[in-house]
Parts: sequence; C-alpha cells; structure tokens
Amino acid sequence: MDPKLLELLVCPVTKGPLDYDREKSELISRSARLAYPIRDGIPVMLESEARAVSDEEVEKLPKRTPLVN
Repeated sequence: MDPKLLELLVCPVTKGPLDYDREKSELISRSARLAYPIRDGIPVMLESEARAVSDEEVEKLPKRTPLVN
C-alpha cells in the first residue's frame, strides 16, 4: 500500500483516518469499526463491502503514529 495514498484516504462513513493491515489486506476504520478490503491492490471503499471489526480487533491494533507535516 502506497503510504501517500493511505494519507489521502479516509473512511467514507466517518471521514476519519484508516489503518493498513498488511496481513489481512484491509484498511481499518477504528471509529466506524469497519475493515475495507483491498483487492488486486485497489481499496474497495464501499460500506457494503466492509466487514465489521470487533472491539478486541481494534484494541490489538498498534498505536497510531501522528502524521508530521
């Protein structure tokens, strides 16, 4: 996943930041508790295609590092 693209993408539901899960090939919205799939290198940013993320999964995510501009 291109880091510059990840900086530009936001959750379509909350407009909040996304976390990249390399193992599952997903972009995760902590605030919406949704994981958007990445298929063939393309993020599918549709709520209808996202899977629900449990509180336990969110808690296991590493702390987010703030972006420095």
